[in-house]
Amino acid sequence: MLLRPALMSDIPVLLHMEQELVEAERPFDADIRPSGATYYDFDDLVQSDLACVLMIEDESGELVGTGYVQIRDSKPAHKHDRHGYLGCMYVAPSQRGKGLITTLIDKLTQWSKAQGVTDFYLDVYDGNNSAIRAYEKLGFKPCLVEMKLNL
Repeated sequence: MLLRPALMSDIPVLLHMEQELVEAERPFDADIRPSGATYYDFDDLVQSDLACVLMIEDESGELVGTGYVQIRDSKPAHKHDRHGYLGCMYVAPSQRGKGLITTLIDKLTQWSKAQGVTDFYLDVYDGNNSAIRAYEKLGFKPCLVEMKLNL
């Protein structure tokens, strides 16, 4: 497997992977639009100096995964001024269980550390136990619970 920076020419594949994520997360959030739901601005992320978007290629050159880290300003109450926000963590179903998310997050955090960032956040749906377990194995801990009310 090869991890490489995303290119603008990868945008169609990134958009497809985003839709795979949307479909996988739909059972955890009834408020996701039934069609046309998008999460990310890939044009901005791929071109930004404050983000690193990586693609995972298999041995045949097929793109089988992606993820990004974006450097963001932290809340004034935090000890750190900036943090890395991890998003779009996706691996094709046929490639899961091979440690690719671990490798991907390791590369993204290495890039971030080179930018002087050592604190990281990500979002995961409550109930998405397999994702929560994977992130906990990497040292992530629950920090804040978002709550919502539909009237």
